[in-house]
Amino acid sequence: MAKTNGSGGPIIIKKYANRRLYDTSTSSYVTLDHLSDLVREGRDFEVRDAKTGDDLTRQVLTQIIFEQETKGQGALPLNFLRQLIGFYGGGAQTFLPAFLDMSMNSFSDSQKEWRKVANPMNLLEAQAQRNMVMFEQAMKMFVPTVFQASRNDRASPAAANPFLEYQAEAMAAMQEQMELIQKQLSEISRKD
Repeated sequence: MAKTNGSGGPIIIKKYANRRLYDTSTSSYVTLDHLSDLVREGRDFEVRDAKTGDDLTRQVLTQIIFEQETKGQGALPLNFLRQLIGFYGGGAQTFLPAFLDMSMNSFSDSQKEWRKVANPMNLLEAQAQRNMVMFEQAMKMFVPTVFQASRNDRASPAAANPFLEYQAEAMAAMQEQMELIQKQLSEISRKD
């Protein structure tokens, strides 16, 4: 559960036209590094346009990630970035956020376990297997027809509908990628 500003709601950060950020809880100007620290501390905040009140939180969080990636502290593999860009505008974009959210929550929960285990590769492999199960559950929940079509080599109604066929292909590609990752993790853990 994210910590708030003490009054029960998220900390409100105002963003001004000159790109300056103002933390209303401390009555001071802050930087993106400060907002990164708030995220790491589990503090909940919203970034609002000072003039219009529009929610800019997503854009500012994306800006923080961009800055971290350009500083050479990248955590996002190139293949992941390419695939993520490929999902924009496609049918898979509708269920991808929920799947990524579930995966990140599961990964975050597993970090505590990793710190306690002598060989974290075994846990990483187990996490990949859990992600595959979650992925399949998410697919069944969000688009059961497409999921079934990818399992049955598209011998169902998906073959007659180009949109469903595209979704089935995207899902099959995601599933293949996850299986490849799982195989690579298994090989790495055997080498240790």
